[in-house]
Amino acid sequence: MAVGKSKDLSVKETLQALFNLQKIHSKIDQINILKGELPMEVSDLEDEIAGLETREKKLENELKDVETEVTNRKTAISEAKAHIKKYEQQQNNVKNSREFDALTKEIELNKLDIELHEKKMKEAKASLEGKNLAIEAAKKDVELKKKDLKKKKEELSRIIEETEKEEEELDKKAKKAEKDLEDRILHSYNRIRKSYRNGLAVVAVQRNSCGGCFSTVPPQRQAEIKQAKKIVICEHCGRILIDADTLVA
Repeated sequence: MAVGKSKDLSVKETLQALFNLQKIHSKIDQINILKGELPMEVSDLEDEIAGLETREKKLENELKDVETEVTNRKTAISEAKAHIKKYEQQQNNVKNSREFDALTKEIELNKLDIELHEKKMKEAKASLEGKNLAIEAAKKDVELKKKDLKKKKEELSRIIEETEKEEEELDKKAKKAEKDLEDRILHSYNRIRKSYRNGLAVVAVQRNSCGGCFSTVPPQRQAEIKQAKKIVICEHCGRILIDADTLVA
C-alpha cells in the first residue's frame, strides 16, 4: 500500500513513523513544559509595565495642569486683593454715595472671587496630594514589575540557552520524520495532537487499556493492533493505538 511521500511504506512502517514522530514531539513538549508559562508571563508583565508607565505619564501631565491651576488662582487672588485695596482707597475720594456704593459692590465681588479661588485652590491642593500619592504608587508598581520581569526573563533565557540546541535538533528530526508520512495521515496526526493538552496522538495499549484515555481496549482490537496491518483508532478518544512491543522503541 502506497502511503509515503518519497517511498512506499507498509502500515507497520507508517505506524513506526508515527510512533517515532510522537516521541520527538513529546520531547519538544517536555521542553515547553520546562519553560512553563514564562513566555506568556513575560509578555503579560511587559504589557502591564507599559500600561503603568502610560498611567504614570498621564498622572504627571494632570499634576502639571493642577499645579498651573494653583499658580493661576494664587495670581488671581493677588490681583483681587490689589483691586480691593485700590477700590478702598478710591472710596476715600468719592463725591457721592452712588460712587461709594459702586466701589463697595466691586470690593464685595472681588472678595467673592477670592473666596471662590481659595475654595478651588484648596480642592486643587487636595487633588495634588492625591495625584502625587498615585504617581508614587505607580512608580513603585513599575519598579516591582520590572524586577519581576528581569527575574523571569533571566529564568527564561537560562532555559532557552540550556534547551535551544536540543530543541533545534528535535525540530530537524521532526521535519525529517514528517517527510516519511502521507499528507492525509500527517494531517490527522496533527489534528489529534492539537485536540489534547498533553499532545499525545499516538499511544500504546497498556494493561489492556488505551494509553491516552485509559478506556478498555477489547481483546480482538488488541490482536489487530499487535498485527500492525491497519491503523487502529481508540473508539473513545480517537487516538492512534499501537503495540509498543511490536514497534522499535
